[in-house]
Amino acid sequence: MRTTLFLIALAIVSNSAIAQPGKENIEKLCGCFSVNFQYAETFSPIDSYKYHEREDMNAVELVFPVEQETGKISLQHLLIVSDTTVIKHWREEWTYEAAELLQFKGNKTWTRVAVSEQDRKGSWTQSIREVNDEPRYEGAGKWINNNGKTYWENTTDAPLPRREYTVRSDYNILRRTNKLVITPEGYVHEQDNEKISKAEDGSEQLIAQEKGYNTYRTMDSTECAIAKKYWETNELFWTSVRKNWDNQLQHATQVVVKPVVNGKPLYLHFSDLKKDWAANKIKTSELDAKVKELIAKFLQTI
Repeated sequence: MRTTLFLIALAIVSNSAIAQPGKENIEKLCGCFSVNFQYAETFSPIDSYKYHEREDMNAVELVFPVEQETGKISLQHLLIVSDTTVIKHWREEWTYEAAELLQFKGNKTWTRVAVSEQDRKGSWTQSIREVNDEPRYEGAGKWINNNGKTYWENTTDAPLPRREYTVRSDYNILRRTNKLVITPEGYVHEQDNEKISKAEDGSEQLIAQEKGYNTYRTMDSTECAIAKKYWETNELFWTSVRKNWDNQLQHATQVVVKPVVNGKPLYLHFSDLKKDWAANKIKTSELDAKVKELIAKFLQTI
């Protein structure tokens, strides 16, 4: 009897792996990592363009699944700023053979578009969310094993990165080619980006090209102990935020997120709300309603 049950369980696991090729690679994106972020502008067709300085930054991040179900994995990034400070960083949601995705159109607007049957077969769609879980960009691609390399690649439009959106106004679309390469030490996030000024009539002007090379090297899990403690304290709050975004976005064909409400961007409103919840000014039983109300102030959907 035990042998039979073992064989059935083994068959289920095997069938799941066959049905979702690449899932094991997404799981390798989890861990405690020493991260090095590097960006350099490499080309501009504009003779008078002044290249921006290269960026080279180091960090420690904990990446772990906050949601797993058949055909879907959601990974949360937590940024360790110091021995006492942790920031909820971005989130990546992976969906197997998704039929649709939200495509960034510029001006805080996303439109739901269909993924062709040919493109979605065997592919994983990566949906990147901001620090407050609002949409950022999405793209589909297959995990490839070739010449000893394992990688996933996609090109899609995105808003300006956080490192530039407060200091740049000469472009409004970052056309990202993202390549995730699994390595023995962890993984590499390689980027070939185009900074584009897109006019209202749809015409585009390439401002500059940029190379990004971000390495994630696995560290001992004890190096991320403070991040784990942060999540134990704040998991309930951010789960409510994640679920409320999912509920309000799942049937929308077009999404517009207002940049500010009452003079403040969304992340500051969420910061205030989390402080009130942590101070017991908002009961846990009231949290979902408060989060839903806040998102509704910023979100316009069709």
